[in-house]
Amino acid sequence: MRMQKSRLLLLPLCLVAAWPPPVAAQSPTAPAATGPDVFDAARDSVRSTAEWLARSVDSWFGDRPFEEGGKVTDGRVVLNLLHRRDEGTEFSLRFNARFRLPNVERSTYLFLGRDDERELVTDTPAAFTRQDRLQSERRAERSFFAGLGYDWRENVDFRLGLRGGLKPYAQARFHQRWPVGQRGLVEFRETLFWTLADHLGSTTALSYERPFSRTLALRWLSAATITQRSKEFDWSSDLGLIKDFGSERRGSVEGIVNGLTGSGVAVREWGVQTRWQQPLHRSWLHGELIVGRFWARPDAAARRQAVWALGLGMKMRF
Repeated sequence: MRMQKSRLLLLPLCLVAAWPPPVAAQSPTAPAATGPDVFDAARDSVRSTAEWLARSVDSWFGDRPFEEGGKVTDGRVVLNLLHRRDEGTEFSLRFNARFRLPNVERSTYLFLGRDDERELVTDTPAAFTRQDRLQSERRAERSFFAGLGYDWRENVDFRLGLRGGLKPYAQARFHQRWPVGQRGLVEFRETLFWTLADHLGSTTALSYERPFSRTLALRWLSAATITQRSKEFDWSSDLGLIKDFGSERRGSVEGIVNGLTGSGVAVREWGVQTRWQQPLHRSWLHGELIVGRFWARPDAAARRQAVWALGLGMKMRF
């Protein structure tokens, strides 16, 4: 598969060109959307934009109709409000989507979105992202990204992409699950990545989940990232109890710890947080509340400080 260089450079700009999406004109007498209808209208608008963009990009590669295998998957828009005593209040918007393009091979897909640059490149597990750990991030750390992925096998895929400032990166990702005993499950993830700044790097993640009943489970997750440039391991670990209350409502209590080898501090931060998730509208709009208490020490010269943090989130899948 070949793609002209000029077209590839335009990928991160497609979202700007696509908004707002082309929609049919409404009758002057049509009532304005109110209440839950506002959520449905917003979701329809986001999805129509994504599908219009997918059709436009797919047309670059051939004349095969988009309906013949084209689709939008894994689409989500996430709004978060974070307040942390030592870092203030912050609002963030993230989105991601994955497109299947009929005029490209069936195993190839387009991906794009807006997210934390570092977490995107290193393929940080969701539980260890800054928003899930109730840590603020500078707006400059979030950027648009776009690229092409190739599913080589069921558990292996490759990605070539561009992130903020047209900076290239590449990934090779592998994941595998194994049952342990009668009820346990172990999952292993390995991501090899390359950037101009880091050169080669890797993120290794290992998780274990053990259900005690149909509604209660124990989960342990650890991950570590190293790059050719830094030579130091950035690591995190999370141990928690997860309770399912039915109707897609879920609560958890988690203990979290993270650090950086060679930083002079064995543990940069440790703490406890509680999380509650539930649907807000239908099955595709969910809300989340996180409350945490953390003890942070960023470097050897600083004293460990205890802080409270609160996070409010809303996720829309499309």
